[in-house]
Amino acid sequence: MNDIVENLRKVESTLLEGVKLVAVTKTHSVQEINTAIDAGVTDIGENKVQEILDKYDHVKPVRWHMIGHLQRNKVKYIIDKVCLIHSVDSLRLAQEIDRRAAQHNLVMDILLQVSPAHEESKFGVPIEDTETLLRDILRECPHVRVCGLMCVAPFAEDPKDVKMYFDMVKAQYDELGKIQAENLDFRYLSMGMSHDYQVAMEAGSNMVRVGSAIFGKRVY
Repeated sequence: MNDIVENLRKVESTLLEGVKLVAVTKTHSVQEINTAIDAGVTDIGENKVQEILDKYDHVKPVRWHMIGHLQRNKVKYIIDKVCLIHSVDSLRLAQEIDRRAAQHNLVMDILLQVSPAHEESKFGVPIEDTETLLRDILRECPHVRVCGLMCVAPFAEDPKDVKMYFDMVKAQYDELGKIQAENLDFRYLSMGMSHDYQVAMEAGSNMVRVGSAIFGKRVY
């Protein structure tokens, strides 16, 4: 467990000012997560609804983020547990989040997941369709607050090779942030994971999702 604390300090030392760290805890144990929380982690991200449900009552107080693909029929299980859903890429998903949030009398913060590279294997709205989706959500989902954008860049051995994608999403973030709407509060640009977060920060990311650089390689 000392490795987790040491790794966390290394990651923290590389973060630019104002960048929020979300520690990605998928496949990692409650004990490992609590060690990270004791060391100062305030936000954790999970990819699967079931892992949130399995760990939620056993993890120390922390802000939970849903960062993986979210099926509409699973929204009801996490709507009152997470502070931010990073992976909204369709109006139908946003409408279901809105419906469930209304039932709990809350407004759910979300990010729109953008696909700048048009990879068929990855989720996300094509970057050129992002504004249309945003305006549809603002019009139809009063119990949803859109707080920014998220993306997963293609993998490259040299992270600098994908900076162009981060730059594209940052430009979109800046443009969409000019829109004025009651349930729009662009403040998070969630880009970058263990392999490429430093390049993402250079491009303007202010929220990074780091797992293996803190917890070590995942065991599936």
